[in-house]
Amino acid sequence: MYQLFCDSNCELWYTEIEKFHLKFISMPYVLDGQEYYYDLGKETDFKHFYKRMREGAVPVTSAINEQNYIDYFEPDLKAGKDIFYITFSHKLSATFNSMDRAIATLKEQYPDRVIRTFDTKAISLGAGFQVYYAAQKYAEGASMDELEAFLENMREHTATYFVVDDLVYLKRGGRISALTAAFGSLLGIKPMLKIMPDGSLESVGKIKGAKKVYSEFIRMMHELDCDIENYEVEAIHADCEEFCQGFVQALKKEFGEGINVHSQFVGPVIGSHCGPGTLGVIFYAKNK
Repeated sequence: MYQLFCDSNCELWYTEIEKFHLKFISMPYVLDGQEYYYDLGKETDFKHFYKRMREGAVPVTSAINEQNYIDYFEPDLKAGKDIFYITFSHKLSATFNSMDRAIATLKEQYPDRVIRTFDTKAISLGAGFQVYYAAQKYAEGASMDELEAFLENMREHTATYFVVDDLVYLKRGGRISALTAAFGSLLGIKPMLKIMPDGSLESVGKIKGAKKVYSEFIRMMHELDCDIENYEVEAIHADCEEFCQGFVQALKKEFGEGINVHSQFVGPVIGSHCGPGTLGVIFYAKNK
C-alpha cells in the first residue's frame, strides 16, 4: 500500500485532492509581512492577493526545509505505507535539495519503506494536469511501477503555455532582462512562455495585443494536435476572469461547444512570479 502525494505548486483544486484522497505539500508565500501556505483554493482570497500586487505589494516565496518534508512524509511511513510524490519541476526551485536530504534521512529510519518521487517537469496546472490523471489510476489501484510508467507518458504529452500582462514580475524573478522588460512594456508586447522538456521556462514568442493571445494559443493547440476527445483543456488566469472567459468562448467556437475546458485561478505562489493578468493553457499534445 502507498500514499500518493503532490504539492500545492501543481495547483490541482482542493476538491480533486479530497476526491482522490491525495495528500499535498503546501508551499509558502509571504504577503504584507504575513506568511501563508497555499491551500489549493479552499480558503484562499485570490482577489485580495492580486489586488495587493496591483497596489505595489511584493509577495515573496521560499523553499520549505528538510524537517517540513519529514513532517509530511513520516506519519505514512510510520503507518507502514510507501510514498509516491509527484513534484513540480525541479528546475524551478531549490526546495528539492531539502527534499532529497529528508528522503535520505527517512530511508535510514524506515529501511523497509519505499519513497519514490516523480518530476513532472512542469508547474501550476501543467503539473496538476499530470497529477489529476495519475490520481485516477491511483484510485483504480495502479501499482507504483504502473503509475510511474503512466506519468512518464503523460509528461511527454503535457503542453503548457502562458502569457503575462506585465513583464516586471518576470524581470524581478530574473526570467528576462530589465531592457527587454522596458521594451516589451513600451510596445504592449506580451511574451509567450513555455515549459520546456527539461522543466525550465523559456520565451517562445511575442504577441502584440491581448486579442491575438487567443488565436496564438489555438494555433499551438492545432500544431501540437491537442487531444480534446480524451483530456480536459485547462485555462488558468491570475485575476483576469473576463480575459480567461473570452478564451474559453474562443475555444468553444474553434473546437465546438462540447469541448471539456476547465478554468481556475493561478495560486499565490505561482502568481507571485507571473503577476496579475497572466493567462495560460495546458493540454494533452499528441505531437509534442
